[in-house]
Amino acid sequence: MVALGGLGEIGRNMTVFEHRGKLLVVDCGVLFPEEHQPGVDVILPDFGWIRERLDKIEAIVLTHGHEDHIGGVPYLLKERGDIPVVGSKLTLAFITSKLKEHRIKPVTVEVKEDEKRRFGPFECEFLAVNHSIPDGLAVAIRTTAGLVLHTGDFKMDQFPLDRRLTDLRGFARLGEEGVDLFLTDSTNADVPGFTTAEKDLGPAIDQVFRTAPGRIIVSSFASHVHRIQQVLDAAKAGGRKVAFVGRSMVRNMGIARDLGYLNVPKGLIVDLKELEQLPDRKVTLVCTGSQGEPMAALARMANRDHMIRIGDGDTVLMASSLIPGNENAIYGLINGLIRWGANVVHKGNAKVHVSGHASAGELVYCYNLVEPRNVMPVHGEFRHLKANAALAVSTGVPADRVIIAEDGVVVDLHKGRAKITGKVEAGYVYVDAMTVGGVTEANLKDRRTLGEEGVVTVVLLVDANTGKLAEPPDFLARGFVHDDTTFKPVIPVIEEALARAASEAIGDASQLEQLVGRAVGNWTYRHWRRRPVVIPVVIDA
Repeated sequence: MVALGGLGEIGRNMTVFEHRGKLLVVDCGVLFPEEHQPGVDVILPDFGWIRERLDKIEAIVLTHGHEDHIGGVPYLLKERGDIPVVGSKLTLAFITSKLKEHRIKPVTVEVKEDEKRRFGPFECEFLAVNHSIPDGLAVAIRTTAGLVLHTGDFKMDQFPLDRRLTDLRGFARLGEEGVDLFLTDSTNADVPGFTTAEKDLGPAIDQVFRTAPGRIIVSSFASHVHRIQQVLDAAKAGGRKVAFVGRSMVRNMGIARDLGYLNVPKGLIVDLKELEQLPDRKVTLVCTGSQGEPMAALARMANRDHMIRIGDGDTVLMASSLIPGNENAIYGLINGLIRWGANVVHKGNAKVHVSGHASAGELVYCYNLVEPRNVMPVHGEFRHLKANAALAVSTGVPADRVIIAEDGVVVDLHKGRAKITGKVEAGYVYVDAMTVGGVTEANLKDRRTLGEEGVVTVVLLVDANTGKLAEPPDFLARGFVHDDTTFKPVIPVIEEALARAASEAIGDASQLEQLVGRAVGNWTYRHWRRRPVVIPVVIDA
């Protein structure tokens, strides 16, 4: 078994199981970029380890429909389009809709809880779990090597809005059978107690709808069906109409409504143009962008780059979590909205969001219920994995049978014992517009340098016979503080570099450019404590 993503990070979840020469993939998600990865759209798992064996993949099993678990599927199917994609009804509807944008028609296998399916040497049994999206599944994988139970993302909400409880009876039954390896969601392992029930958010959301004097703009993940249901119910009770804003929100809520996962009262949803004719106190907008994504609807509203203009009297309800790494973007978004006069209600000042992940008390409960022989925490940053491991040990799992792994670490299950036996490449693969894997860490370093230090272009007209400057160089600078006299002192440095090159019979333009670039770069650091990107251009006179 190898995790190609999801260990030491929140996102990019992908675990590959290998048995008798065949492969089973559980989830294939994306990771969203942080500020130090400019220009990147999403980050994929590295398929390199399985690329030569794509024909050995029996299926891709999806535990639920969040982007960090399904977002990478289109890119894997572009490499082999007939891999069966296995999941629940809503999960398959979301991924099928996404694949249409990539012009891929998948081979799908719909499964339900309490169902068993065989894929090559892997027998998969599916169990209901509740999460912040409907139709989540845990998967038990049986092989001749042992029984593995993968929880997927889950919590143990005892009052879920859809009344679909996590199947603790099934967990206990598998425990009686003997779980050889237990892969458990770690996201909230360092949070004591039990995760708040979804229904407990109702009063806070109702309070917003009772007291807001004008328009209410709700931002949420485009797949958070339960939260949108609460918003629709509150809007109905408050006599408001609702419009969805943003392509992914419109698409996903349409799918959820058509499949019966979202109950939409007749006449509640209206077109955005119709909403503009109503008084503000009758208006609710539901949009994406709760994580501060620059191109999402809410960020564009905050930046005055959207047809919806935020102003005095508006209330913005940010009904979602704060994903680690997004803090600066989210607080920047909140400040921007407040600047235009909006009242912003978010997790920090009201009870308008609960996590979709099990807290420490629920994880301990599961360990006591399942009594696994071996444990491997998954889905979380290193601090989460470590906290989850400590919980397992506290319930009696021997410390040497709790594995804290990183992406790419190979874990073998043999004779009831799980051990780390190797490592494969599992680095980041960047998607940048239409480019997949073309952007490297070196490219990102250049982008950061351009953004932080600026760029200086030096155009040199060099006499091919003497190797000297035929005329003073031209300097073009962007993002680097300068005036007409800034670069005069560097001209002797350039002349010295050219003279040194001439003495060593270096006349090739590319070599001269390297020498000049190094000389100018060193000079700018000594004199300005800056390292701009230096682009020298040598032209023969």
